Order: sequence, then structure tokens, then C-alpha cells
Amino acid sequence: MSRLTHLTAPEGVAPGSGYSHVVMGSGTFVAVSGQCAFDEQGRVVGEGDPAAQARQVFENLRRCLAAAGADFTDVVKLTFFVTDVAHLPAVRAARDAVIDPARPPASSAVQVAALIRPELLVEIEAFAVVGGDGR
Repeated sequence: MSRLTHLTAPEGVAPGSGYSHVVMGSGTFVAVSGQCAFDEQGRVVGEGDPAAQARQVFENLRRCLAAAGADFTDVVKLTFFVTDVAHLPAVRAARDAVIDPARPPASSAVQVAALIRPELLVEIEAFAVVGGDGR
């Protein structure tokens, strides 16, 4: 596990809800490309269902992080891209199933006109830091 410091409410900034304003640490930087709701064969999971897509996206993120020797405790930043902000509660529920709510990463959410395929509703990218403690 990397050594990270989470600042949920820096002086003069209103506290975030479900995210940290600042996360810092030392170690190896890991960037995970935006993940969509594709299974191992490249088929869309959960067409029309933002909750199912969000769960698949977080599973894909987990696998990508693991390939880099990381896990969700190492994530310093998530960026959510959604085709409708109404999908955010489903995305947050999937996030909360894998992220420690006491140490949330920095996060941004962006509504976009479209993703790479019309049936996709959610894409999430992640940045992590690993090895700050000699791992």
C-alpha cells in the first residue's frame, strides 16, 4: 500500500462529499486509461443500465490496477465521464463498494455528449501511486 495523505477539507475550502480535494504521496505514478463497461470479450455489459455498467467499469479498473501492482487504496484521482449526470448515483454506489469512504480519492465528474459507443453510459479513468512504502 502506498503512503498517501488525503485532505478532504483544506483550509478555506468547503469539505467534499465522497472525495478528497487533495491527495498526495510518493512512489510510482500509475495512469489507468478510461475504462468502459466491456467484458473480457469486448462485449458491452449492462446496456441501458448505469449501475451494471458502473460495476463493470470498477471491475475493469480493479484488474488494470492489479496489473500495475496497485489496488483501490492506491488511487489518488478518479474522473467520471457520464452521458447523463443522473447516472452519478449509480457510479457513486459502485465506487463506494470499492473505495474506503474515510480516504476517498480526489474526483471529478463530467457530463459528455457521447462515449466511444452509443450504448455506453459511463467511463472512468484512475490515477494511482504505488510503492511509497517500499512495496
